Amino acid sequence: MSDLLKNIDGRTRLAGTNKLEILLFSLGTDQRTGRCETFGINVFKVREVMRTPPITAAPDMPSSVKGMVSLRGALVPVVDLAEYIGMQPTSPRDIMIVTEYNGHTQGFLVEAVDTILRLDWAQMRVPPEMLTANLGGLVTAVTELQDGRLVMMLDVERVLAETAKYDDTFLFQNITPLGRDDLTVLFADDSSVARNQIERTLTAMGIRFIGAVNGRAAWEELQKVATHAQAQGKQVRDFVQLILTDVEMPEMDGYILTKSIKSDPQYAGIPVIMHSSLSSMSNQQLGRSVGVDEYVPKFEPQRLSETIGRLLLGHNPEVVA
Repeated sequence: MSDLLKNIDGRTRLAGTNKLEILLFSLGTDQRTGRCETFGINVFKVREVMRTPPITAAPDMPSSVKGMVSLRGALVPVVDLAEYIGMQPTSPRDIMIVTEYNGHTQGFLVEAVDTILRLDWAQMRVPPEMLTANLGGLVTAVTELQDGRLVMMLDVERVLAETAKYDDTFLFQNITPLGRDDLTVLFADDSSVARNQIERTLTAMGIRFIGAVNGRAAWEELQKVATHAQAQGKQVRDFVQLILTDVEMPEMDGYILTKSIKSDPQYAGIPVIMHSSLSSMSNQQLGRSVGVDEYVPKFEPQRLSETIGRLLLGHNPEVVA
């Protein structure tokens, strides 16, 4: 199974091409529906795939967290994804996908892994409302394979946030308002958990915002602002002072969104922050290569607010904090 994840370095060249690679996996046949669904996770979030080692039960954990395993001296929580999403599978999940994102390592129990598939983000679509409702908003994107299978990308950031069981209220308590109500940030993220944290951060700062569920939607919103600005005889930056974007998003990823913004003169002077759970140095370098002004890891609202404030002050000298 380790052969699936070789040549990761070569995959870094996908940045800026609107392409991604996903590891396909299944959780087994659901007794309720008789179906065996196919799911996917971005390869950049996968550290390894292995047979599940012995799991040690831990107290005071959500039912879907089966316990902890020891991997090279570190204790890693193990989440049964089938149980988490409410499935009733007929077979055991004895394969573990070890993931690493948002500065955390966790294992996901699955029935089987299939292959790594290279796709264009344009092939990934925003899931239909019925599918979103059936899985409680856990699917961020879908695509159909040539063999007719539907692949669903799970919101693994939400899985981490909900199984970690921590109160993040205190993270927003020390955010300093900028003292202005005429500043607007446009942000794009396909994760409902991430969008909620961004909105809470901007609200605490006293900044207005325009939210979008992916890069394509953000680009369309930005073009609407540009049309309005032109009609008013003003600059786009008079209406939007900063853009915040995730990396992984269906239809258009954050790299392409950033390249589009930075290559269009009408958006000159508007800084772009890349806000991603893929926070390694290599990912930060990829962001810089397409023109990102700053790179902030997800789920660090204090750091995000400080970076937003600094960029707004730097690009808007008249703003008084």
